Amino acid sequence: MTDAPPIWTRTEPQSPCINICVIHPHEGICVGCYRTLDEIAGWASMPAETRRAVIAELPARKPLLKRRRGGRNGRRDG
Repeated sequence: MTDAPPIWTRTEPQSPCINICVIHPHEGICVGCYRTLDEIAGWASMPAETRRAVIAELPARKPLLKRRRGGRNGRRDG
């Protein structure tokens, strides 16, 4: 019975959410999945092609959140 094919499988792109749901105050994107609030809110009703387009853009957003933030080391070096 374990070799039976699944009854139903999803074919649309899955959410890139990794359950670290915090919106960066300056960039306006989630620090976990790099989506905007509008993309997160509309994900369930988005067509598959739109989801794929959003997913394709996410790697380019990651560097927006990896810039040096300053802090103690930033002040010390300046």
